[in-house]
Amino acid sequence: MDRNSVAWSGPMPAVTTPFDASGRIDAAAFTGNVERLLAAGATGIVACGCTGEFWSLSPAERSELYRLAVRAVAGRGTVILGTGAISAADTIAHSAAAKEAGADGLLILPPYFVKLSDDEIFAHYVAVDRAVSLPVMLYNIPGNAVNAISPALAVRLAALDKVVAIKESSGDFNNFHATMIAVQHRLRVFCGPSSVFGVPAVALGADGTVDCFPNVWNGCLDLYYAARDGRTAEAAKLQDTGRRLTELFTTGGRTLYPATKAAMDMLGWPGGGVPRPPLQPLGGAALAGLREGMQALGVL
Repeated sequence: MDRNSVAWSGPMPAVTTPFDASGRIDAAAFTGNVERLLAAGATGIVACGCTGEFWSLSPAERSELYRLAVRAVAGRGTVILGTGAISAADTIAHSAAAKEAGADGLLILPPYFVKLSDDEIFAHYVAVDRAVSLPVMLYNIPGNAVNAISPALAVRLAALDKVVAIKESSGDFNNFHATMIAVQHRLRVFCGPSSVFGVPAVALGADGTVDCFPNVWNGCLDLYYAARDGRTAEAAKLQDTGRRLTELFTTGGRTLYPATKAAMDMLGWPGGGVPRPPLQPLGGAALAGLREGMQALGVL
């Protein structure tokens, strides 16, 4: 397999995982969010990733979420499911559940917490690659995973049979661009922090975006199309708003995932609610500041 084995492209939001009052996955809220995103221009979804709080879900809940995601999209777009885990065995088991659910592809980050060498990361992916049958999107998010997929390591991983794409979420545009130059001939390259530099990424040839901000702002979908179609002034305005939203959601005592869910609640959009511990819902000055900032940016 390689980039030509799949047709993945465009803005595919990293969707939240909402929970009901009993702490269970809220299927109705999840489905409502997917419906809204597809109607707004999403070409698919990425579920059970960092935005989806995958690390808080039991194996049974991950399998439940996989089935729910496939049912919610119902063939109207691409469904990529996060199956990454610390061990290859657990990653393979989650990947088998994703395949059974009907996923189009797997989002797999490196093993996390323990610091690994490039050879150790590569060996992990080799073991997974040999055992799975669905196409794989690599996931570079060293801010969460500790371990990074450098451009040089991406080249090595691109030679694996099932690897067809990479979500580059380092947050460093130079690293993103170097990775794209190194592997785009073989892998589809998706920009993670599109709210920060999605417009230049798409203008330079990125195949699509995978970002959490479409959960709270349709402009994060629009900026992909504006950049793709060469609507420069519109794209620049959207990028400026995206950068300001990113700063708002990650300052003033706020972190990204609780702020995302709080903003969805403010907008009255499905899929928000409370995050799972150790994340805590926003309150007090942090919540008030989020509301004020969103109003000032015209997104609330």
